[in-house]
Amino acid sequence: MKRRIHFGVVLVYSLVSYFSSCSAFYLPGLAPVSFCEDGKGTEDCQTRITLFVNRLDSVESVLPYEYDVFDFCKDAKEMRPSENLGQVLFGERIESSPYEVLFKQNVPCKALCTKTYKKGNQEDATKLDFLKMGMQLNYQHHWIIDNMPVTWCYDVEDGQKYCNPGFPIGCLVTAEGRAKDACVINSEFNKKNTFYIFNHVDIKITYHSGAGEEWSGARLVAATLEPKSIKQTDEKALNCGLNDPMEVPGTFDGDLSVVYTYSVKFEENNSIKWASRWDYILVSMPHTNIQWFSIMNSLVIVLFLSGMVAMIMLRTLHKDIARYNQVDQGDLITVPTTKEISSLLYEDAQEESGWKQVHGDVFRPPRKGMLLSVFLGQGTQIFIMTFITLFLACLGFLSPANRGALMTCSVVLWVLLGTPAGYVSARLYKTFGGEKWKTNVLLTALLCPGIVFADFFLMNLILWVEGSSAAIPFGTLVAILALWFGISVPLTFIGAYFGFKKAAIEQPVRTNQIPRQIPEQSFFTKPIPGIVMGGILPFGCIFIQLFFILNSIWSHQMYYMFGFLFLVFIILLITCSEATILLCYFHLCAEDYHWWWRSFLTSGFTAVYLFIYAIHYFFSKLQIVGAASTILYFGYTLIMVLIFFLFTGTIGFFACFWFVNKIYSVVKVD
Repeated sequence: MKRRIHFGVVLVYSLVSYFSSCSAFYLPGLAPVSFCEDGKGTEDCQTRITLFVNRLDSVESVLPYEYDVFDFCKDAKEMRPSENLGQVLFGERIESSPYEVLFKQNVPCKALCTKTYKKGNQEDATKLDFLKMGMQLNYQHHWIIDNMPVTWCYDVEDGQKYCNPGFPIGCLVTAEGRAKDACVINSEFNKKNTFYIFNHVDIKITYHSGAGEEWSGARLVAATLEPKSIKQTDEKALNCGLNDPMEVPGTFDGDLSVVYTYSVKFEENNSIKWASRWDYILVSMPHTNIQWFSIMNSLVIVLFLSGMVAMIMLRTLHKDIARYNQVDQGDLITVPTTKEISSLLYEDAQEESGWKQVHGDVFRPPRKGMLLSVFLGQGTQIFIMTFITLFLACLGFLSPANRGALMTCSVVLWVLLGTPAGYVSARLYKTFGGEKWKTNVLLTALLCPGIVFADFFLMNLILWVEGSSAAIPFGTLVAILALWFGISVPLTFIGAYFGFKKAAIEQPVRTNQIPRQIPEQSFFTKPIPGIVMGGILPFGCIFIQLFFILNSIWSHQMYYMFGFLFLVFIILLITCSEATILLCYFHLCAEDYHWWWRSFLTSGFTAVYLFIYAIHYFFSKLQIVGAASTILYFGYTLIMVLIFFLFTGTIGFFACFWFVNKIYSVVKVD
């Protein structure tokens, strides 16, 4: 790895980049850049348009690679813009390119460089083999102009146009004559066992003129290209209109020269405003209308089910409380009738069973209370982090144009939220009667983050071995550890200090010294069936959004509908809470008072369904090949599952904790 990021620089930059992201609304941290023609440039108006290249990735491999790893034309004056922590963690590796673009200067056909591969040269054979691997696995270029992705727009089904923020290196026609991926766009790509490299690009840059505006010059509003495969017969007399494709034979049996060329065309369009220049990329995403309809349909169903659950719970619980309190509120002045006496005797018999009978055991401390309190502390930290991140994303602070901001924001928030994690864990542990406060605070600060970091480090080792650009530099790993141990751990200790200083949470009823025997349970009130059923409804409200989130992670599609995601987040809170409360009520009615862990695991089991869905997504939607990519996929998925388990489990626990305290505080206990 050529660059090493000093941990102090990363720490300062991540904090500064996060807080500086609050300076604007649409594209925080990004100001419009004006461009002028050559000779008219000023400090506020540039003439040169820098084209940056990013790492290359593929839907058939989890391993991204830097631009330099492939044998493409390189910039002699290599320049790398500063990257924030989120970009480094996501594996973005941005560098300048040798493409020269001056504003409003059209380029009909210009040579970039020529790459020659000599037969018998082992180094050339290795470079060519790696290039073929990139074409076989459909690796995609990702170029950037004025912080906008250079898109490849082409027609799809139903006459719609799809703008892909990347374009392939080339394509392959297999030995069986089957054209893979981009080879289907050209009928000339038909030779068996042959690679066709896209060595030419037609770049079109659209700008909005500042004439009549408050600003001068022009602003770029779109950048598109069309990749082509052209075999140049004469390097001194270039012709970018040839139809003869540049073939790379499957067998390296002779010398080969590849001439890279490009053309540039400028077009004025004053109907597109700079603030809406991302719209043509986001709106053209395939099946956008279906996605919106599916999300709305899912939300309506979940809201309806949640309303039904809430109505049943309120009516049933109200009737229970009224029946249990009726004897104590009897009127001694009036003489009860025979029918009323019979009713009271029946109700007395009913009191021999039900949730009121376990009032002396319902707040008995749970087994493994230390571990439960640690999970709840970490879950609280994740919950607050997720809420604030999604809220900022809804306001536009974490838009796709602000690269790496989402991950940077999440990491910084997690680091700064160690105090509530320590406080919640310590307070609950004290409520459970625990006395090993040092062990509690150490586990809160180290257990779950340690598991995530160990998994992340193992995945990083695989990326290092494979030479992937996603491998985190050693300096960045040190920076992450510095953030963890230098900020998060001390804040956790501070929160735990205040948590232990506070008195234990007072329970509404006393706990008996001798535990009550739990009667034989039916199949549906046993722990495992209840836990398995508890995660179905919460998962039902997220699986549609989950599909698009997984697409953005593994299929490299842009995710931008944070408003819907925030709404689903709220619905998930409601659904987890109501499902857990409902099952907790059924278990208490069956006189099973072990609700502490069960409330956490009931909603936390949603994470298991998430993992099952991720397995289904891997085999049905992805074309990932190779052992390393498979291990990386499931390794990173396990991190997501653990975080989601703590998040949903914490929601269910606190909802149930509030419910149990509420119902036992309103009934009269003898």
